[in-house]
Amino acid sequence: MTHVEDEVNSQPECWSRAAEEAPRHGGALPGAGERVAFVGCGTSYFVAQAAAALREDAGQGETDAFPASEFPYGRGYDRIVALTRSGTTTEVLELLRRLRGRTRTTAVTADPDTPVRTAADDVVVLDFADERSVVQTRFATTALTLLRAHLGLHTDTVVADARTAVSAPLPDGLVDCTQYTFLGRGWTVGLASEAGLKMREAALSWTEAYPAMEYRHGPISITTATTATWMFGEAPEGLAEQVRGTGGRWIEGTLDPLAELVRAQRLAVAVAARKGLDPDRPRHLTRSVILAP
Repeated sequence: MTHVEDEVNSQPECWSRAAEEAPRHGGALPGAGERVAFVGCGTSYFVAQAAAALREDAGQGETDAFPASEFPYGRGYDRIVALTRSGTTTEVLELLRRLRGRTRTTAVTADPDTPVRTAADDVVVLDFADERSVVQTRFATTALTLLRAHLGLHTDTVVADARTAVSAPLPDGLVDCTQYTFLGRGWTVGLASEAGLKMREAALSWTEAYPAMEYRHGPISITTATTATWMFGEAPEGLAEQVRGTGGRWIEGTLDPLAELVRAQRLAVAVAARKGLDPDRPRHLTRSVILAP
C-alpha cells in the first residue's frame, strides 16, 4: 500500500480529532464580523476557496480567497488565514512577512518547526494530519474540517460519510474513463477543483472542474461515452439528464461533499495503479515549492 492510500484511509479519524480540537483554536481563527482572506497554493488554495464560501454563506463576514502569489495587498482585511501543509512554501512565507505588523495573520500547518512558526502571528498545528506523500489529501480535508467545526457546520454525519467513502467500492468502470469533469456549487466549487488536481497529480489524467451552471456554457461539448461528470453536492435542475443525453456518464454525489472528495482521491489512486504510476511521487512535483532567491 502507498503512503497516499494510508493517508486517504485515515481521514475519518483525522476529521474527528480536528472537530474535537476546534474550540481550543478559536482565538486563532476568524471571529464573526471580521473581514477575512484565506490564502494558499495548489491544494491549499482550493481549500481556501471552499472555506471562504462556507464562512461568507454562514453570515460570519465578508470572506475572500486568493492564491498567495496573487494577493491584493491594497485591500484591507482584519485577518489573513494562510493554509500551508509544509510551512515552507515560498509564496506563503513572502505574503506573511509582507503583512507582518499590518494585518493579523494565522497559519494552519502540519509542521510547526518551519519558518511559518515565526512568520505568522498565530499558528494552528494539525501535525496528526501530516503526510509522507507528495500528493496532499488528509491535511487539506482536515484543515477544512477544522474550519467547518469552527463555523458550527461540522456534524457526525460528515465523519460517517467519510467512513463510507473509504470503504465502499467505486462505481464499476469508472477507472476506465478517459476524461473526468468535476462540478460544484458554492463552497464545493473549490472541492471540484481539488478533485481535478488530484487526478492530474496522481494519475496524469485529463480532468477539468467548473461551477456546475457553467458546464452548459461550452465544456459539455467535450463529453463522450468515456467521459465521467461528477457532481459535488446538489446538481442544478436538468443537468444530469443533459449530460446523460450526450452519452457521457453522470456521477451523482450522494455523500457529504467533503466525503465525495475522498472518493475522488481514491479514484486518482486507482487510476494511477491501472497506469502503473506511483501516486506518492507524481511527475515533476515536490512536497513543497521552495523558490531560490
